[in-house]
Amino acid sequence: MDFDLIVVGGGPAGMLGAAAAGAKGLRVVLLEKNDRLGKKLSLTGNGRCNVTNYGDFEDYQSHIVTNRKFLYSALRAFDNRRLTGLLRELGVRIRVEDRGRVFPASNSAGDVIKALQKHLEQNRVEVRFCSEVVRVLAGDGRVRGVLLGDNVGVSGRNVLIATGGASYRYTGSTGDGHRMARELGHRVAGPVPALIPLVTCEPWVGGLQGLSLQDVMARVEDGKRIVAEGRGDLLFTHFGVSGPVILDLSSFLTRQPHFPLNLKVDLLHGLTGPQVEERLQRLFAENPGKSLKNALGASRLAPQRMVPVLLELSGTGGGKQVDQVNRKERGLLARVMKNLALTVLGTRPLNEAIVTGGGIDVREINPSTLESKIMAGLYFAGEILDTDALTGGYNLQIAFSTGYLSGVSAARER
Repeated sequence: MDFDLIVVGGGPAGMLGAAAAGAKGLRVVLLEKNDRLGKKLSLTGNGRCNVTNYGDFEDYQSHIVTNRKFLYSALRAFDNRRLTGLLRELGVRIRVEDRGRVFPASNSAGDVIKALQKHLEQNRVEVRFCSEVVRVLAGDGRVRGVLLGDNVGVSGRNVLIATGGASYRYTGSTGDGHRMARELGHRVAGPVPALIPLVTCEPWVGGLQGLSLQDVMARVEDGKRIVAEGRGDLLFTHFGVSGPVILDLSSFLTRQPHFPLNLKVDLLHGLTGPQVEERLQRLFAENPGKSLKNALGASRLAPQRMVPVLLELSGTGGGKQVDQVNRKERGLLARVMKNLALTVLGTRPLNEAIVTGGGIDVREINPSTLESKIMAGLYFAGEILDTDALTGGYNLQIAFSTGYLSGVSAARER
């Protein structure tokens, strides 16, 4: 049987693309090499699945790191309101949390996957599991089908490659789509890690493993040049730093890696340097006879676990009483709290990246349809494209939007 559309990959982009094409009356088969759909989707948001963000179009544009103009048509065709509306129709209640992040009310990615499977069934999409595609078949400038790992061919007029990137390889994202695209003449950038923890060299960092700093300002500098800056939560790890603000900053560092870089963290961005000094002076005055370490640890100015590090970096003796701290020492302590310095040696490996940066060169893809400009009937969607965004649900929305647009575009070409 010839299919109107063969979808390679059962992630969010593949499932939405297959269902969108099926809804238009196309004969669609979805080929997934795992034994279930949405394996990587089940991990997102620590299993809670931050499906999208409730921001407006301008908000999306400001949070897309790579090739935002290319995504204009896809995000207009299927935006966050349409996605949340579809999920509600499929029985998924949603909840909007801070910074517009949207989660299923159940906090379970499994509920989202079940809903998308229902969507595929409703639109008569045939799903085949354990079906690894090794090559896209083509001739005379257009696709003809695909070849499976068991040397069985599946013929079809259109092929949508939605195989994801090259991180979290155990979920099936092993870069197969990049290889298939190259074989068909497409250029592929990278892949490189995006949304990835950073490795630092300071020995005191490991001692703070597991400590989370809430709502800090952080910036990465190359000499005097600011490479990236942002605001959010930071997490210390055994190798360096992670957390939302660090993951966002990392996406600006990996395209042309140039390490080491300087990371500066402002623990108290709501206060100026003089205001921090004033707060310290007031704290010390209210705790006469108390040790500096205990007074600072009991305050809201710094987490207790960080106090020894702050005192060491500022050169202020932790054994001192607050009455013994002079103006110069108070100023040095305030400076460290406003300008905590770390040295970034690099990132964690690509396989640990939440999102893969790089991918199919978007100059070779029609942004209005997501069809290849090189090979007729060939479409791309999701993480395989050279697009990526910051944390907060934006990357999953890109996957859903590009999947939908590729599916309806294939239907228009029938």
